[in-house]
Amino acid sequence: MKHTLIELPYATDALGPYMGKQTLELHWGKHHRGYVDKLNSLIQGTEYENDSLETIIQKSRGAIFNNAAQIWNHNLYWHCMSPDFNQRPEGSFYDAMMRDFGSFENFVTTFTQAGLSTFGSGWVWLVLKSDKKLDILSTPNAENPISEGGCFALLGCDVWEHAYYLDTQNNRGLYLDHFFALTNWAYVAERYRAETS
Repeated sequence: MKHTLIELPYATDALGPYMGKQTLELHWGKHHRGYVDKLNSLIQGTEYENDSLETIIQKSRGAIFNNAAQIWNHNLYWHCMSPDFNQRPEGSFYDAMMRDFGSFENFVTTFTQAGLSTFGSGWVWLVLKSDKKLDILSTPNAENPISEGGCFALLGCDVWEHAYYLDTQNNRGLYLDHFFALTNWAYVAERYRAETS
């Protein structure tokens, strides 16, 4: 199986002023593409050659794991943002958020703190646990909810520096503010409904 770079669900200039065209071109067009190209070269002739990303993430370690996980992470990340700015959660997903975080504002504060507390490079996730409760998970490097096990990723935010340096320099907090202006809550809610129905 040859893995391919997904198409962005919007134009590279569609997320401005929160995320600039140059960031998208570098992050998606160079970093994400690099993970795809590297994984394809690493798995050629190996036991992983015909496996899905999810299977590779579950079975592999080292460079193969890192590149497969980063492809999967970014595939989700791009869909978690939208040029339809400043959305708010609705419906049964909103009800679950109120149940598990008390308020939308409390969720944002807790998620942001998790992002700010992630040392070095990593990801922050809103996940659905096996008991159908929502939780926030921080993972280092390429680790993700598949590798952690026991939860399903609803929302993923990249806190590697390449995700924000061109737009906010080293200000990760401002980047996280921008991420919430961009969050595609309709997509996140759709993932929640699909997993809980």
